[in-house]
Amino acid sequence: MSTTETDLSRTRNFCIIAHIDHGKSTLADRILEKTGTLGKREMRDQVLDNMDLERERGITIKSHAIRIDYRDPDGGAWRFNLIDTPGHVDFSYEVSRSLAACEGALLVVDAAQGIEAQTIANFYLAMEHGLAIIPVINKIDLPAARVEAVEAAVADLTGEARERILRISARTGEGVDDVIRAMAERIPSPAGDPDAPLQALVFDSDFDSYRGVSVYVRVVNGTVRAGDRILFVSNGAEFAVDEVGILRMKRVPRGVLSAGDVGYLLAGIKRVRDARVGDTITRVSSPAERPLAGFREPKPMVFSGLYPADPGMYEALRDALDKLRLNDAAFVFEPETSNALGFGFRCGYLGLLHMEIVQERLEREYGLDLVGTVPNVVYRAVMKDGSVIRVENPRDLPSRGDLAVVEEPIVDAQLIVPSEYMGSVMKLLTEKRGEQTAMEYLEPTRVLLRFRLPLGEVVLDFYDRLKSATRGYASYDYEHVGFQASDMVRLDVLVNGDPVDALSVIVHRDKAYAWGRQLTRRLKKLIPRQLYPVAIQAALGNKVIARETVPAFRKDVTAKCYGGDITRKRKLLEKQREGKRRMKQVGSVHIPQEAFLAVLRVDDENE
Repeated sequence: MSTTETDLSRTRNFCIIAHIDHGKSTLADRILEKTGTLGKREMRDQVLDNMDLERERGITIKSHAIRIDYRDPDGGAWRFNLIDTPGHVDFSYEVSRSLAACEGALLVVDAAQGIEAQTIANFYLAMEHGLAIIPVINKIDLPAARVEAVEAAVADLTGEARERILRISARTGEGVDDVIRAMAERIPSPAGDPDAPLQALVFDSDFDSYRGVSVYVRVVNGTVRAGDRILFVSNGAEFAVDEVGILRMKRVPRGVLSAGDVGYLLAGIKRVRDARVGDTITRVSSPAERPLAGFREPKPMVFSGLYPADPGMYEALRDALDKLRLNDAAFVFEPETSNALGFGFRCGYLGLLHMEIVQERLEREYGLDLVGTVPNVVYRAVMKDGSVIRVENPRDLPSRGDLAVVEEPIVDAQLIVPSEYMGSVMKLLTEKRGEQTAMEYLEPTRVLLRFRLPLGEVVLDFYDRLKSATRGYASYDYEHVGFQASDMVRLDVLVNGDPVDALSVIVHRDKAYAWGRQLTRRLKKLIPRQLYPVAIQAALGNKVIARETVPAFRKDVTAKCYGGDITRKRKLLEKQREGKRRMKQVGSVHIPQEAFLAVLRVDDENE
């Protein structure tokens, strides 16, 4: 059945945006419950989060969509399309595509915690897409709720009148009926022409072992049916549509998807990367004049090596990575070899949380025991001949003789901090080479700070140290804003004179000596003792800047000498010394997995 103008006027496409743990998934549960979309037997907490990791961590990792048919108390029939969004900064690209598929958004704020960094980031992202914003204050039933103060802050941020800010408890269901009514009244119906050439936005995709890639789309103009030949604008790939339909908790086939609809299509697509998030689908026979705005490739910002602890599991790791990428188009990997760790893969992630999720899924779902190297960011090496090289691995940094300058990625970070912890946070930001750009009081006790920071300083231990410095009360969000020339050098680690490439890092020259000292001290504790001394050195090029020595085990070879001439003992000690020297020439030092993570804690002040 084609979507008519009447149907469009009763259609609302919306998403829920919030900081982590502000109740986004719980509110989605209550909306599905109140509208009768799911029965009591189908309901469970975080019903749209279908991965164990999402449920354990209380975060949304992949966006989801679901169709809601609702009949209001006056008898009016409404069609709501909820496009759920991830909450973490690492998945901000998925958030932006979900917002582009909607006309409105519920902005959820925790009544106890108040406005957080990602609340502000998501609000401005929604404003850029021209969405109608409905502010919602959640968890009003908590004893620690500061409803009046938070409502004032939300009104100041959004410009919404305080009486239009909704107060709810998603846990108990209080006020959720008002939210559903506001969605119908305040969110505009989708504008689109069913008779125009097809334009459909891809906002997500998933892989089915039997049917291939399920492409989740918002149809902006035109219609799409089974049998149509479609074209992906970004890569020119053509496919014949096998099935279209809407999304409940599972796929529900329909005859047609028309302008304003949100649903899925199956077209025998074998690779997720052929259906890229943000791409535009049109019809081969009558293509649209131009694609929908906003498509860009998600670019990995953090890189790390992944190696099997057992070299015999290399093939299993490769198969697992191939399967994982079918459901995560933002994850990239390529084979690499390390002198210390053998054969493995260089993997690219959107951020540190994305890296943790991928590694945990590999270990859980595929039973792999993995060794991960230190995460690092992408640098740009500008050569003296003017060429530019992307440096994703520290060992790929060219020698100083060929380099003109090294550029490091810079982020615009916004932090929300209780005013009592301002001193310790400013000290941390200064240590991380931050440059303050703005400061604003959101409430008398909460400050918004804006800083420009090197991404390399953010991805290691910044979040942990920020939470430690503020007893867990600070939040932050960041956005990549470009590259900046810096005095960056490669710090190499040598064990008994042999470089361990998996421990190499790129650091600022001003920090290289401190890093070298702390890293060698930490490695001294982690590398087990041998029968000969083990030298651990940190070097900049050919210049050693720090050294520690793991002392040798000493066997008491003179224990069998009961008295007698001292020359007997000297002879035995000399023989032992010569044996250790020969052993050192042919021996190899076992470096435990903990050593490869030592760099993560190299700034530990307790060292």
